[in-house]
Amino acid sequence: MKIGWKLRMTAAQRGVWTGAQLRRLLVDKAGLEMSSASVSALFTRQPNQIKLSTLIALCTALECTPNDLFDIDTTPLEQPAAPAVSREEVPPRASARGRSMPPL
Repeated sequence: MKIGWKLRMTAAQRGVWTGAQLRRLLVDKAGLEMSSASVSALFTRQPNQIKLSTLIALCTALECTPNDLFDIDTTPLEQPAAPAVSREEVPPRASARGRSMPPL
């Protein structure tokens, strides 16, 4: 998920060029007060996570949808094939105090 550059693009399309402008817009249109550092981090860096309430405020302030703010890679990850286990590698069943063990 990438938000930093898409947020900057969406904001720029609406005439918002700085974190300070975005911060004022968030307060005025969405009622969300964020620290300058938090807005700057959203605007300039790639956050690992974002609160749903912040996402809603950004969409409200910028009059956009989450699709306008995120670039999500939906390419399936390739899973490595599990190595085959030979019979020799499987440990023999051991009994604990005469009780049988469940099958492997």
